[in-house]
Formats: sequence, C-alpha cells, structure tokens
Amino acid sequence: MDLTKLREQIDAIDGQIVELYEQRMEISRQVAEYKIETGKKVFDKEREAQKIRSVKSMTHNEFNSHGVEELFEQIMSMSRKLQYQMLTEKGSIGRLPFIGMDRLSLEDARVVFPGAEGAYTQAAMKQYFGKDVNNFHVETFRDAMIAIDEGSADYAVLPIENSTAGIVSEIYDMLVEFENYIVGEQIIKIEHCLMAAPGTKLEDIKTVYSHPQSLMQSSKYLQEHAAWKQISMNNNAFAAKKVSEDKDNTQAAIASAYAAETYGLEILEKGINHSSTNSTRFIIVTNQKIFLKDAKKVSICFEVPHESGSLYHMLSHFIYNNLNMNKIESRPTPDRNWEYRFFIDFDGNLADSAVKNALRGLRDEARNMKILGNY
Repeated sequence: MDLTKLREQIDAIDGQIVELYEQRMEISRQVAEYKIETGKKVFDKEREAQKIRSVKSMTHNEFNSHGVEELFEQIMSMSRKLQYQMLTEKGSIGRLPFIGMDRLSLEDARVVFPGAEGAYTQAAMKQYFGKDVNNFHVETFRDAMIAIDEGSADYAVLPIENSTAGIVSEIYDMLVEFENYIVGEQIIKIEHCLMAAPGTKLEDIKTVYSHPQSLMQSSKYLQEHAAWKQISMNNNAFAAKKVSEDKDNTQAAIASAYAAETYGLEILEKGINHSSTNSTRFIIVTNQKIFLKDAKKVSICFEVPHESGSLYHMLSHFIYNNLNMNKIESRPTPDRNWEYRFFIDFDGNLADSAVKNALRGLRDEARNMKILGNY
C-alpha cells in the first residue's frame, strides 16, 4: 500500500468537495435572494430534518451515517449564516426594538438599590451615578426590580456576579421575568470586615450575620472560629444594622467598612475575605429599551431544543460573525426538568451588522431569545 498515492487520492477528493461546496453556497445565495423577495424565513426546520434523513440513507454503515449527519448539519448551518448575512446587507433583517442614545438621561433620575444604608450596592451606585444622586433603598432584589418596572425609580443597581463566589442566580432569573434591561455596569473591590458593637472582643462573639455570599467569601476566616453560628441575611448592611440596633456583644456582622461607619460599629478584623482581588460586578437596569451608542457588551439569553448539538449550533453564530463571547452561564428552565436557559455576554454593539446578523440567526433557531441589554 502506497501512502503517498492514498494521500493524493484524498487531496483530489477534497478538491472536489471544495468545488461542490462553493457551488452549493452559490445556490444558497440565490435561495436567499428569493427569500428576501418573498419574505420567507431562512430557517426551515422540517426541510432540514428531511435532508438529514435523506443523506443518511445514502450511507452504508452506522459510522458514516453519523458522520454525514454532522457534516450536513454544518453545511446547512453555513448556508443559513450566508443567508442571514445577505438579509442584513439588504436591510431586510428588521430593526431591533432598542433605541441608541448618546448618554443616559440622568437629569432628575431616581435610583433604587436593594439593602440598607451602607450596602456595597449603595457604594456601587454612588461610584456610577455620583454621590449626590437622588436615591432610595428597598429590602430585596425583587423590590428593586418592581420599582423600576412600575416607574417609581428610573434605574436600579443590582449585584450580578462576584469574582470568587460566582453569579447571583436570582438576578439572572429576574432579568428574564421582568421587562427590564441592562444599560451599564460598575465593578467595585470587596473588602469584608468583621464588626461589632463598640467594646466587643473576639472571644465574646457567638453569632455572625451576613449575606450568604459574604459568608462564603469569608469561609476560611470563619473556619478558624468554628464555634460561631452563621446566620444569613438578605444584605450585609441589614446585618450591620441588626448588630448595631441589638447592642449585643455576642453578635457580629460581616460587611464593608462603610457599613461600620454608617452604623457606628467597631471593626475587629479587616479584609477577612480570603481573596485579595475579590470584586463584585453590579449592573445598572432600567425599564426602557435603550442602549448607549458607544456600548461594547451585549447580554442575551435563550433556550435550546433538548437535542444533541443544539447549544453547539447556537454558539456557532458568534464564531461565524467574529464575535468574542466572554461569558456563558446556565439556569434551569422553570417547569421543564433538566432543561436549561443559557445566558451569554459577548463583545459588540446592537448597531453593528455582525451583531444583528448573529442575533437574527439566534432568534430564528433558539427558543425564547431575549436581549438583556447592551452596555
């Protein structure tokens, strides 16, 4: 057996495949032109399923049948992407329901944040909007979402991710539930402090209050004090407020130095979170479908059919359009066990043709695709 001759045969076949591929894509271009003229959808799921069944029937063993299925899924995927691109170029993609703005309207704006005075969320709000911003606070994340949904606030500031503890899953779920949209973000460094009523000593403490994520971020320190009971609160600032009001030397809170100052507590230990680079990302949310013209990140979510390779095909829209995907998360889909909704952040602006092209493909091929914001 001559390996060189075998390779020559493969090269010749590959040349034929490339030639046939280009012929097929040219016909796909003509199909796109027809669809543009007639207003037909690009994605015809039943037609593609029939095609897959047909080409699989032409093979002679199970291995080749599976390989041909994967090959033609990719060929048809590339054909769709070409057609989406042509729709974008011809202006047939339709307008996204978001309005581009030069800047956010902050005059007379009212901002809501969850928690109490002294919360990290309040610090993030002041860094983003300025210290003199008109603001008020509510007890829970949901209360903040409701406030902007019903119009009692123009913007809300919400924590969405911590660099060590991960995502705030409740916020992800509510971005789907509410018709509210991300228009900005603020990242602040987190330094947790152990604080208590003035005069308290470490040996007096029996109970520590804080948000679950803050307890998690301080777990190594808390392991050194295993006898302390840990109690979760909705917010760090609520924990500091409770300890301040109770004036009980057996209680302590984990919160920011700002919270200690706000509630007149004494800091017993600084920087008890085990990561010195710990940061939290906060999002700025409004009920308006707007985005800044210089925005650089798009957040979306979608569901996929419960089928092999379905997520892979959705992600290919980013690859084909040269879009850099920088985050993907999943959350369970309510009422459908073991099915998931995917949340993706990628670089781009809603005015970019590549972004429009990718979103058009995702809207046609995914389930319940939603643009969460461009910021």
